[in-house]
Amino acid sequence: MKQIEIYTLSTDQNENPKKFLVTISEDSSKTSHQVTLSDEYYQRLTGGLRSREDFIKASFEFLLEREGKEEIIASFDIAEIQKYFPEYEKVIPMQLS
Repeated sequence: MKQIEIYTLSTDQNENPKKFLVTISEDSSKTSHQVTLSDEYYQRLTGGLRSREDFIKASFEFLLEREGKEEIIASFDIAEIQKYFPEYEKVIPMQLS
């Protein structure tokens, strides 16, 4: 079973985009990913109804349904997912509801 953990790297509340470290553990292997998330993108897709951490976790669950953890880029902005998976912005709000 895959375990996803999200750590906030941004220390300034006004920092935009905010930075997070995401680790994915499965059996004895682990991957780490540094991601950014702008306030505007977060608000547009969640309406602020879920935490940034919930949004990022759901985004990684979305990615893991489509590729292995080793295939996920090590550093990226969450908004980039849409470029690779056009259905992302339609699916993710439903995953969060």
